[in-house]
Amino acid sequence: MIACNTAFTLAGADLRAAFPEHTFVGTVPAIKPAAERTRSGLVSVLATPGTVKRAYTRDLIQSFASQCDVRLVGSEHLARMAEAYIRGEALDPEAVTAEISQCFQEKDGRKTDIVVLACTHYPFMANLFRKLAPWPVDWLDPAEAIARQARRLVPVLHHLHPDTHHDRAVFTSGKPDFSTRRLLQGFGLTI
Repeated sequence: MIACNTAFTLAGADLRAAFPEHTFVGTVPAIKPAAERTRSGLVSVLATPGTVKRAYTRDLIQSFASQCDVRLVGSEHLARMAEAYIRGEALDPEAVTAEISQCFQEKDGRKTDIVVLACTHYPFMANLFRKLAPWPVDWLDPAEAIARQARRLVPVLHHLHPDTHHDRAVFTSGKPDFSTRRLLQGFGLTI
């Protein structure tokens, strides 16, 4: 599982080519479902600058959303803000608004109606985005669809932990801080 839009758009194709015997599930901008759901035809993709500049992202637009007007919005600061938000730190609403404001466009009486959250950090701030948005939009979080795809492609490995039926979060970089542990436990994960 490559759980980062930027990382997968950068290395996903190369990983699949180099390791054809492995299954890779990547996190990619949910452009296809956004194009299927939009009523106005105006879709924005809120991402990191790295995801915005990748040919992979543009190929997704060409393949699945060529009939839509897709605006790519690369935020320099939003991932860092999301990490602070997850830790419970207060954010300046004006700073967050400045990061998301380019997602909203009006054209010929139509308005953006879907914003794709193309960074795994951004869904944690979805409620804040809803409050700060100039009009209601569908903030499209692909996490559930990606989880379904991973479940479908990756066999369940009961033999690893036969006495437990809990999903686990494993940290290779050391013990996570209290806020991170609390957040993951809220998702039903054992650390």
